[in-house]
Amino acid sequence: MKVKICGITNLDDATIACQAGADALGFVFYEESPRYILPQKAKEIIKNLPPFVKTVGLFVNVKALEADNICTFAGIDIAQIHFEANDEFFRQLQTPYIRVIRAASKEDIEKYKDEYIIVDAYVESYGGEGKRIALDWFDGVDCSKIILAGGLTSENLHELEKYNFYGVDVSSGVEISKGKKDHIKVREFIINAKRL
Repeated sequence: MKVKICGITNLDDATIACQAGADALGFVFYEESPRYILPQKAKEIIKNLPPFVKTVGLFVNVKALEADNICTFAGIDIAQIHFEANDEFFRQLQTPYIRVIRAASKEDIEKYKDEYIIVDAYVESYGGEGKRIALDWFDGVDCSKIILAGGLTSENLHELEKYNFYGVDVSSGVEISKGKKDHIKVREFIINAKRL
């Protein structure tokens, strides 16, 4: 199972996540988030990362050009679109992207089922609140292109075993405080996820 550690704000946390086997690191370019990082700081971290780790930029309520410019400047591989952008936005976006479905109902997770998507529990603040989605919504659903986010910890990952998710995305579940990772929790989370 692929693992993304999101809300990276410093090189130390990024390095530990990479050493522990993270497949991707997430950088939040949403200024209202306590995990917001300046593009310049993200660039400095990213240039020190080992090869083969994907970098993901999280965007909320921006224009496509702004997302592209930040991704190009900072060295971001994938734009994570964490809002209900229209078709025109995606036509204009030049950076490879992944949509986030902020699921308020079981029907929401069926959207875009031919694409790889991140499914997060719906919260007003655009994630990072540790809210869990009801796992029974995924009963009978092909989860092979779904990356699950929201309320995941190393202790509850075993509950995902039967669903065949493509990956998991964690932020608050491996933190000491908002924007600062607990390195023991990061390692435990990645080990447990890779066992699934």
